[in-house]
Amino acid sequence: MKKEYQQEIKQAVAATKKIMPINHVYFAACGGSLAFMQPAEYILGRECDVPATILPAREFISRDPHDLGKHSLVVTCSHSGSTPETVEATKFAKQKGAMTVAITFTADSALEKAADYTLHYSWGKGTDAADLNTGVLYGFTFGFLKELTGDAKYDQGLKGLDDLETIAARTRKQYKSITDQWTSELKREKLIYAVGSGINAGETYSFSACWLQEMQWINSSYINSAEYFHGPFEVTDYDVPFIICEGMGVSREMDQRVVDFAKQHSQKVYVIDNADFDMHEIAEDFRDYYSQILSGVVYRQLAEGFEYHRGHSLEARRYMWHLDY
Repeated sequence: MKKEYQQEIKQAVAATKKIMPINHVYFAACGGSLAFMQPAEYILGRECDVPATILPAREFISRDPHDLGKHSLVVTCSHSGSTPETVEATKFAKQKGAMTVAITFTADSALEKAADYTLHYSWGKGTDAADLNTGVLYGFTFGFLKELTGDAKYDQGLKGLDDLETIAARTRKQYKSITDQWTSELKREKLIYAVGSGINAGETYSFSACWLQEMQWINSSYINSAEYFHGPFEVTDYDVPFIICEGMGVSREMDQRVVDFAKQHSQKVYVIDNADFDMHEIAEDFRDYYSQILSGVVYRQLAEGFEYHRGHSLEARRYMWHLDY
């Protein structure tokens, strides 16, 4: 990870000592920026006693959490740094006395100016995975957990960032022909369901809402594996396509249940099995957490495959950037 990013993380983590004991950690953003922070909320919920909640920026403001105050940490994110709802959520949190940390690609943005601390990241093809938004998020999350708990085990979580690009590159190579085949078979589908849970919930939602709906104009819906059998499974049929992300941690059992049922009743079931990822460089206790980053690598390859096979640019929009809304 770039030294300047490490320094920003170090400063923000050190600042959390000023608001301890922390009563709540909130994550607020919109769209893909919201989805990408979901793993941090998941990890905190598994690793410490401080409650963590993730909300769309507008709902965060309208809900006006009762415990939001001087012992709260609020993390917001916007790639452009100009998303109005996210900037407003950051200002709202500061007005309530909370410490605010913004994550953004864009320097000197409205979001950066609104926050107490800012974590920047790099973007684009060829970027080292540790310098991308998720790498920076994980650096902050594990650094914060170490500061909060004093447990040195989180050094192992931070060490995983050193090998992240190697692991991501290996996963891209592993899935290159697979994602090309899948998108070739699915290129004319009008509807594709995306299913996942646990640490993969955010990436799976983002694949459905951002990659398929926003960027490819393919009708889609994200289904949490735990909820599949409580209504959604009634749409399963022989010609209904499902892309299922099967986790390797505590959610694997419920993901596997969906895979087993869907394969019995649909001929179009495509499974991203996290157990197939080679993560031997990552400490075993942290592989579940890092697996979702690799799921994201595969989802991106799927999006690029759809772009190629459908002849539909990932940059095309009907409304975004064109209309006021």
